[in-house]
Amino acid sequence: MLELGDECGIASGAELYSQGKITIGYRAIISQGTYVCTGTHDYTKRGHPLYTKPIVIGDKVWLAAYCFIHPGVTIGQGAVIGARSVVTKDMPAWMVCAGHPCKPLKERVMENE
Repeated sequence: MLELGDECGIASGAELYSQGKITIGYRAIISQGTYVCTGTHDYTKRGHPLYTKPIVIGDKVWLAAYCFIHPGVTIGQGAVIGARSVVTKDMPAWMVCAGHPCKPLKERVMENE
């Protein structure tokens, strides 16, 4: 299931692998090459069973090019996720975050809106 907020933008080449629910907020931007993945496998069990966890991308979030968003992650309102980041845990609102694994780096300050 895919739930899109008003005025969100999803670039060509972005993949929304929605085996579970993906929620993308108002004016959120998903840049090219980004992979949002709700499904994975339990490698500790016989048969390698599939399981899913929902992903929530808040209002006014920007996922820069080629990010990978793991199952079960919530990205808080206004957060910026730097290019090629691998997001394995929830990211806080109004922070610039980046890395592999992705971590909050500094507050996102808006000069005007």
